[in-house]
Amino acid sequence: MIHDQAESLRRKLEEASNTTIEQAKTISFVSGKGGVGKSNIAVNFSLELCKQGKKVLLVDLDIGMGNVEILLGLQAKRTIVNLMQEQLPIYDIMELGPNNLMFIAGGTGLSDIFSVDKQITNYFLDQYKKVLQTFDFIIFDMGAGATQASIDFVLASDECIVVTTPEPTSITDAYSMIKYIAKHNKKLPMYVILNRSDNIKKGLTTVKRFQKLIEQFLQIDVQFLGVIPEDRAVSAAVIKQAPFTIENGNSRVAQSIKQLSENYLNRQVGTIIKESSTFVERLKGLLTNKGR
Repeated sequence: MIHDQAESLRRKLEEASNTTIEQAKTISFVSGKGGVGKSNIAVNFSLELCKQGKKVLLVDLDIGMGNVEILLGLQAKRTIVNLMQEQLPIYDIMELGPNNLMFIAGGTGLSDIFSVDKQITNYFLDQYKKVLQTFDFIIFDMGAGATQASIDFVLASDECIVVTTPEPTSITDAYSMIKYIAKHNKKLPMYVILNRSDNIKKGLTTVKRFQKLIEQFLQIDVQFLGVIPEDRAVSAAVIKQAPFTIENGNSRVAQSIKQLSENYLNRQVGTIIKESSTFVERLKGLLTNKGR
């Protein structure tokens, strides 16, 4: 049943790609360290965008450590590793999740997604171009920290969302991540989400201090996207292998994600810089400069 639904949706998406003019906005979710709930936020943020009528593709790029399919309570038949190693069509590795969310699982066996030859890299880019006019948003759930491979994806993205928690070490790591990104591209629009805040008021204060610190020392404006409260509904949903926005839509954390996604879509958080080049063009340029 799920397979039939996925096939039907893929056909519709392929048909839509022939008529859609606007290209998908590519967003990278990053964190300075693991364990801050980045993937959970990326999954539920994507689901909320779908609920608001957007076509979303979520791509798990935390190769070997990815858990998007687990958080969705599903088991992917194929992963992005199959795309690269077997050169499958990108629609063949896409899976259907709740709310008509399409996702690509991370898989294992390919520690560095672009430590491959130029032909495979070009194949990936060609396949990616096929979905740019199919979706409204393509969201990358990156691995924690910054590797040479992941930073290229982030720098080529239209926007970047940094997830952190109120813990001092997490804030420090998030600052380091933003500094690293800004060193290579100060114009990349960046947002910050503060996750697992036990007090919303204190969380807002923490974010304001963080923004001020970044503005003072890095001379960039990182926009505030939202504070997500500490909520037992999250751990309960993880145990059941279900997204918390679906498992308990009335919980504080689910309502916070809903508000956060509305803020994002309404652009109440800041002005978006319109890029003249596409994600594929920018990523190809970055890889070419590195001789790949």
